[in-house]
Amino acid sequence: MSLVSVVVPVKNEAENIGDLISGIQASCGGVCEFEIIVVDDASTDASVDVVRAAMAENANVRLLQHPKSGGQSAAVHSGVTAAAGKFIATLDGDGQNPPQELPKLLAPLLDAAASDRLGLVAGQRVKRQDTLSKRLASKFANALRSRMLKDGTRDTGCGLKAFRRSAFLEMPYFNHMHRYLPALFSRAGYDIAHVDVSHRPRGGGRSNYSNLQRGLVGVVDLVGVLWLMRRRKTVTPVEVTQSGDMT
Repeated sequence: MSLVSVVVPVKNEAENIGDLISGIQASCGGVCEFEIIVVDDASTDASVDVVRAAMAENANVRLLQHPKSGGQSAAVHSGVTAAAGKFIATLDGDGQNPPQELPKLLAPLLDAAASDRLGLVAGQRVKRQDTLSKRLASKFANALRSRMLKDGTRDTGCGLKAFRRSAFLEMPYFNHMHRYLPALFSRAGYDIAHVDVSHRPRGGGRSNYSNLQRGLVGVVDLVGVLWLMRRRKTVTPVEVTQSGDMT
């Protein structure tokens, strides 16, 4: 069984996914036993062909396909559900998240002394290689989210994350949930660690989202997550033995 499953959501990233898979192989080789799960979200380009070529050369590469597009959160959820690893690492399929950051991201979870309550290690991008409009929109969204949810994370939109598979599967699933993982893990009572990670320009292709699209869905999502946070179950059951003692 693989110790770590690296989940990569992909939609129309034929120009980037091959190099990304090679980068993951080079970065994680020797660090831990791992598999790579590419989840294709109904691409219309040659992304699937590129991944199949990588599968022919690497036994640890797997491919899942969505028959119709479900979005990034659906792709991540599909990959985590199918994963064999105890721990999951995620990064975006556009190549802007350097795979060289994966060992640093996984280190706190793989540490023999790590607490079982450490659920999530969240990457936070420094020196983002995006357009000014995207950086400003992201800065505003992160500030609003942080103020409302108090999740202690300055960059929840970063695709580089590592977490316990079992903990993730406890979370309520909804579209765009990948942007709220720090708040959701905190809601469930898990500890969160943060790691600064680098960022690089997109290698090819174009983004599947516009600033307007992100903003419109972000308002609805934020209200929904705030609702979830305020209705978190806070009572922990205590088992009672036949004699009446509580354990």
